[in-house]
Amino acid sequence: MIRQVEGTTLEVIQGDITECAVDAIVNAANNHLWMGAGVAGAIKRKGGQVIEDEAVRQGPIPGGEAVVTGAGALKARHVIHAAAMGQDLTTDADLIRRATVNSLKRATALGLESLALPALGTGVGGFSVDQAARVMIEATDVFLRNMAQPSLKRVMFVLFTPDALRAFEAALAKTML
Repeated sequence: MIRQVEGTTLEVIQGDITECAVDAIVNAANNHLWMGAGVAGAIKRKGGQVIEDEAVRQGPIPGGEAVVTGAGALKARHVIHAAAMGQDLTTDADLIRRATVNSLKRATALGLESLALPALGTGVGGFSVDQAARVMIEATDVFLRNMAQPSLKRVMFVLFTPDALRAFEAALAKTML
């Protein structure tokens, strides 16, 4: 599913975020930036230990914040580590919203044109996929509408499971009304 917001294409697809050939992918991080399981583990396995080493040197960070590292052996050029959960690995809608917005801010500050985000907080964080989809789509929509001239031309939500894909498609369709 695709939608245009202020000159930026929002796209919802099912796939493996570590395979995305974009300017940056977002890592669903904890505030200490350790890369263990889920999306973070997949990024570390495919991109290399260098990504975690660079991230940890910048942490810990407040929940909801985001930092940028290189992407190691990934197809992407950067990884934006969004602290959607704390050290206790729990999250809430506010942390997910702030992590989404701060990821978009980091991408825009670097002048990036393409960004891929996973469903933040829904794996280890245990947050509802439906709620995460609504929060993330709404935060992205508001961010893009309030930016004077965002560099982002394409923002993709890359979901690993069919259930997550359906949740994000429903959230995107609802914002189109």
